[in-house]
Amino acid sequence: MELMPYISLEITLAYLIGSIPSSVVIGKTFYDTDVRQHGSGNPGATNTFRVLGKKAGIIVLLIDVLKGYLATSLITFIPLPVDIPINYQVALGIAAILGHIFPIWLKFKGGKGIATTLGMLIAIAPVAALVCTIIFTVMLLITRYVSLSSIITSIVFPILVVFVFKVDIIAFKVFAFALTLLILYTHSDNIRRLLKGEENKANLFKKKNESTD
Repeated sequence: MELMPYISLEITLAYLIGSIPSSVVIGKTFYDTDVRQHGSGNPGATNTFRVLGKKAGIIVLLIDVLKGYLATSLITFIPLPVDIPINYQVALGIAAILGHIFPIWLKFKGGKGIATTLGMLIAIAPVAALVCTIIFTVMLLITRYVSLSSIITSIVFPILVVFVFKVDIIAFKVFAFALTLLILYTHSDNIRRLLKGEENKANLFKKKNESTD
């Protein structure tokens, strides 16, 4: 069986799944609001919390997590040799994350990729996903900065992969370090605001017009 056509198709599908602009769809369909025109202008879950409120924010967050999980789970549809699956899962997950950050439907201007990354981790390494979620939550409770919590979690993640979970899969380790760089890139504006003391603190369960996502 020639696998490359199927693999190429699934990676493309993973990207398209990641590209689904959940915040824009939910906002326009149920609230007659384009979240890109309010708050930070970012079509991410945090801005949805700020602009549309808790209910819409939770729905968008769950959809974005589900995007990463479903895209990564596409592996179940192709019978692969035993030494390939994890590497292929990483590829599918990366495609979904890039789809979320650079969605074709929004002229390649998307969210930060945190929730979609979590969905990918749930599919590949659920324990690591749980630990990262705990770290993020604790940092958010302490700092009230969504951006800073995301950045710190992304920095800690490769450390966990190498020294705590001692993962020996090269592709996953490379992904862990590359993810840190990607998150730092997508949060570059947030980093500048943090350094200037201008970053807005989170109050995700109260409707506001400002956001840092």
